[in-house]
Amino acid sequence: MIKIYHNPRCRKSREGLGLVEKSGQDFEVVKYLEEVPTKEDLRKILGCLAITPDMLVRKNEAIWKENFRGKLLSDDEILDAMIKYPKLIERPIVVKGDKAVIGRPTERVEEILAQ
Repeated sequence: MIKIYHNPRCRKSREGLGLVEKSGQDFEVVKYLEEVPTKEDLRKILGCLAITPDMLVRKNEAIWKENFRGKLLSDDEILDAMIKYPKLIERPIVVKGDKAVIGRPTERVEEILAQ
């Protein structure tokens, strides 16, 4: 089953969800601003994406700039920041099996759906 971490207020996230819906595949929507992923959830997502925590952060968000930019943070500290401020998490994230993509650009969503 596909899982999409979705923010309804984000245009790219809505576009990604639309592609998942059109695919006809079973999926689950996680509105991650309401259902904040746990540290273990984030670690699993990072493993599927094959990236480090800092690569999942939206560094242009004011929260990041005001509180974290320029600081030397451990992976755990970055994960804690994303849990405390889920708006920092890149979106959308589409997970299918042991693979995942950040749906920017949306073509990445199409690629994972085709697998």
